[in-house]
Amino acid sequence: MKKRGKGLGCTFYGTGYGNGFPDVSRARVQLEKDGSVTVYVGATEVGQGAKTVLSQIAAEAMGLSMSEIHFVCENTDETPDAGTAAASRQTYNTGNAVKRTAEALMREMKILAARHWQVEEAQKILVDGGRVYHPSDKNTSLVFKEVALLAGESRLTGEDSFTAMTTQLDDETGQGNPYWPYTFNVYGIEVEVDTDTGKIVITKAVCAQDVGRAVNPKLIEGQMDGGFAMGLGYALMEDVNLNKGKMKHDRFSNYLIPTSMDVPELEKIIIESPESTAPYGAKGIGEPVMLGVAPAVLNAIHDAVGVRMTTIPVTPDKLLVAIKEQERKG
Repeated sequence: MKKRGKGLGCTFYGTGYGNGFPDVSRARVQLEKDGSVTVYVGATEVGQGAKTVLSQIAAEAMGLSMSEIHFVCENTDETPDAGTAAASRQTYNTGNAVKRTAEALMREMKILAARHWQVEEAQKILVDGGRVYHPSDKNTSLVFKEVALLAGESRLTGEDSFTAMTTQLDDETGQGNPYWPYTFNVYGIEVEVDTDTGKIVITKAVCAQDVGRAVNPKLIEGQMDGGFAMGLGYALMEDVNLNKGKMKHDRFSNYLIPTSMDVPELEKIIIESPESTAPYGAKGIGEPVMLGVAPAVLNAIHDAVGVRMTTIPVTPDKLLVAIKEQERKG
């Protein structure tokens, strides 16, 4: 017999290292002689879209197109340390560092332009759209290439860093501010359970994810799809089968992961609630999109067959044993 059930899984997730651990990102931005801008940052690209998002943040800060931004990363000879690609921290932490560094470069550009125009208040100079505008004559401006030439043989650079706000929890009271910011999501899952075989099929899935501000909606949707597939494998298939320190399932012939046939279309809902301390309001969602899947699946199984599974993965054999045990107990 096939039975259907629905379940929800709600999560909140604190991004960054947390609990008072120093969480610092650094960046350097350089104005090239052709007027383009190079961003040097140690952020590692592991498929989460860091290169694209951080380039977008730099482009937005300086009023340039993406084609005018060169991004250099993963080279410790050239790039300042931006921390690890972990804890869903790069968009928030390193994004803030890149934004602040781009602003530092623009301050240097304003100072140089002020000297050229012989004006005193450099802070009143506007930088926008690849141009630096005279503070009292908007018809007078310099393109970035002209500003670069004013620097002579040297290159204008900006450097800055960002440190996440976090404090260690008090061991006695449990009080503190271990993470900032937090992100939130909810998964809704519908399953079909075959009570004769124990097979579980996901028939419908939806995810609503808080992103702060969607800097790149396509990348967000891709992250949600990937997180859903990983969470599904975590819930129903993936088991290293560790026994006395040895992995029995140590290859893909016996360590099963979802294929395209196992993963249904995910309905993706992007929730924008800009974070005031974030670069343009954006928060990282790398790991959060995985976390709510398994709880939602287990709740849906319970709704379908009345069995509360407390271990994962919920493989057909385990579920059949649990169903038979419940039937035996009446």
